[in-house]
Amino acid sequence: MAKGSVRKKGKKWYYRFYVEDASGNRIQKEMPGTESKSETETLLRKAMEEYENQAFVAKASNLTLSDMLDMWIDEELTPSKRSNGTERSYLNTANRIKQHSIGKRKLKTITAEHLQKFFDSLSSAQPLSNGNKSKPLSAGSLNVYAAVMRGAFRFAVFPKQLITFNPMQYVVLRGNQDDYEMFSSDEDGEAGKSPVVTDEQFKQMSEYLQGINNPALFPIQIAYYTGLRLGEVCGLTWQDIDLEGKYLTVRRSVCYNNTRKAMTIGPTKRKKIRTVDFGDTLTNILIQAKKEQQKNRKQYGELYSQNYYTIEKVKNRTYYYLHSKPVTSSVPEEYNDISLVCLRPDGTLEAPRTITGMCLTLKKRIEGLEDFHFHQLRHTYTSKLLSNGAAPKDVQELLGHSDINTTMNIYAHATRESKRNSVMLLETATI
Repeated sequence: MAKGSVRKKGKKWYYRFYVEDASGNRIQKEMPGTESKSETETLLRKAMEEYENQAFVAKASNLTLSDMLDMWIDEELTPSKRSNGTERSYLNTANRIKQHSIGKRKLKTITAEHLQKFFDSLSSAQPLSNGNKSKPLSAGSLNVYAAVMRGAFRFAVFPKQLITFNPMQYVVLRGNQDDYEMFSSDEDGEAGKSPVVTDEQFKQMSEYLQGINNPALFPIQIAYYTGLRLGEVCGLTWQDIDLEGKYLTVRRSVCYNNTRKAMTIGPTKRKKIRTVDFGDTLTNILIQAKKEQQKNRKQYGELYSQNYYTIEKVKNRTYYYLHSKPVTSSVPEEYNDISLVCLRPDGTLEAPRTITGMCLTLKKRIEGLEDFHFHQLRHTYTSKLLSNGAAPKDVQELLGHSDINTTMNIYAHATRESKRNSVMLLETATI
């Protein structure tokens, strides 16, 4: 907003305010008013309003989609009541859109046809410079892109009035069609890929990680026996675990925030606190891990790290940042202790991205795990429970899903053995 003032010269009042010239430099513009100060102030307000409107129209004509996304992020997304996780997901997606050629296009020139081609390209394999093809986006990822673009274009129409209509309303998310091999010689119609980790594969994973003394083993074990998400495992504290009662409470999630360039702590995906029971195997693993951490603390001495969190409020949003400092260092007053469970030998957090990196190594080391990722442990936990007769409603609550359809739809992947056992129930019933 331009800044202005009035002053009296002789009998007459004058008004003046700063404007930008063609080079972008601020210059002062002064105009004569009347002999009345109030009338001159009215003329000043009207002149500044007209200038702002003209400047806004000129600026809007040169705005690109990237510029508009930045405005939407700053004025609507960040101050909104969306969770920090949703904000982070939208920010990452907006940054990817800005790197695409459509991000450089002038906002006023973008049509529904441009947007349709953009989304069609996301949902189909595209040739890369190295001769390979990119993987089509999943339906879930495509929906995130659509949510960002719909929100940003709606914002551009109102309240910003940068454009007169929203072209995203005409875009159809077509998705991609999976290839289907009708004459495959593979005996297993599902191409032999299992969405779960077998007992033997988990044993091999554990032995490999133990052999190289890698701290990723502990969080992988927790996920295997509880079905927790990666961020939830990393967010566990020892106060969340009741070893006598053999249950843990899931309260928070840890992740790296690319926008804020820091490790942050936030709520769980559904913002719900849940309790997960576990058995003797995990109980023994947790007891042993706790003893090992106490041993490491003595061994590392002054080099051992303590973990803390700090709080920052930005607009309507609160961020919780994770920090690690040597136990002997002075700690600012705003630092709060947090006793995390999944630690490296030196006391620092075994971070999600480090665990993800080790999962990539396991894909190459263990036969049959070519498609392995950490979330597959959650699939495994669910499939084992359902295959062994657990009530779907109980499984839903253990996983923290908002409704039972999510549990049954996402985890409708059964192993060949469990499906065969289900079929054999029919044989038993007819005898």
